[in-house]
Amino acid sequence: MDRDKSIVPNVKKIAVLRANGLGDFFFVLPALQAIRNAYPQAEIVYLGTQLHYDLLKDRESPVSRVVVVPKAHGIPNEADRPENEQEVEDFFQAMQQEEFDIAMQMHGGGRNSNPFTLKLGARLTAGLKTQNAPPLDRNVPYYLCQNEILRYLEVADRIGARTDDLEPHLEVKEGEKEALLQKYPELKDISYAVIHPGSSGIQRQWPPEKFAAVGDELAAQGLKVVMTGATEQEQEVCARVAQVMKSEVLNLCGKLSVGELPALMEMAEVMVSNDTGPMHVARAVGTPTVGIYWFFNMLTAAPLTVTKNRTCIGWNTCCPNCGTSCFENDLHHEHNGCDHRVSFVDDVTVEDVLEKTFSLLSKGQDVLVESNKHNIL
Repeated sequence: MDRDKSIVPNVKKIAVLRANGLGDFFFVLPALQAIRNAYPQAEIVYLGTQLHYDLLKDRESPVSRVVVVPKAHGIPNEADRPENEQEVEDFFQAMQQEEFDIAMQMHGGGRNSNPFTLKLGARLTAGLKTQNAPPLDRNVPYYLCQNEILRYLEVADRIGARTDDLEPHLEVKEGEKEALLQKYPELKDISYAVIHPGSSGIQRQWPPEKFAAVGDELAAQGLKVVMTGATEQEQEVCARVAQVMKSEVLNLCGKLSVGELPALMEMAEVMVSNDTGPMHVARAVGTPTVGIYWFFNMLTAAPLTVTKNRTCIGWNTCCPNCGTSCFENDLHHEHNGCDHRVSFVDDVTVEDVLEKTFSLLSKGQDVLVESNKHNIL
């Protein structure tokens, strides 16, 4: 047997470091479930952010509890959060007193996160490693072009944890739907679709005018259109969509907590979204999704199943403004390659998004057969 994939004996407590954004959490959920299955009696302590704490509080999941990590050595990646040396020292002292049997690094390539993980003082460490990162006890090479869910399942495999379920799953807590309907009674006794026109970067953002066209067509089919978002930039985008739409839209951008998203998404008939965290929430609660991806992000972040998920892909390989190649420059990150902040997914058509949306809403085979008629079997 490969000892680097064996079950670790006598495990009572496991730490998992993953202090990233909302969508990033859902990429590790299948791996967390695999760890729970392999170590059913162990306490799984998720080292994350306040967002993770708010999402998972009192919610059934593979995680036993969430510890909010301080800003330390670039973790978490929150530019507006200062690093407090005393807070960091107190944190690591408290973590060492936890006496973790295993510490899992699922945060990133390991240059910053592996030293962080090693300071937890666990009996055994496992996780990702780039060539310039310090090694853990059990390592998985980190390469950018890998599906994120499969990446973390491979890390879980290093401690003998495996699963055949490739989709993330999140439970809606008892009373959450009732509380949301009380807050927004206009959602009672109707069928609605959710659209999410914002994103963390404009490169991955489909034009607001195209979202408006999709929203109007969904409304024409008898669905109430609900719009979500959170940041100040997303509020501007949502305001533009609402301005362009001819139909009425319920704009909830900036009005929902992260804990209210699962209930809203579970009650929706479908969600149409850029590649963002709320779309991954919708997937995890079982709502059909149509995701708009730049081709590079399609490689790493797209769903692995299609029964309830459709993808629309933007194929721009160069900056639409100046022609700078994304293969020669890291254009999917801010301020690399060129200074143009433009959409790389604007080549996705409204017709493509609507076709895939209605294939999910039809719940029948006619539209599915039609949409696949050009595929080679």
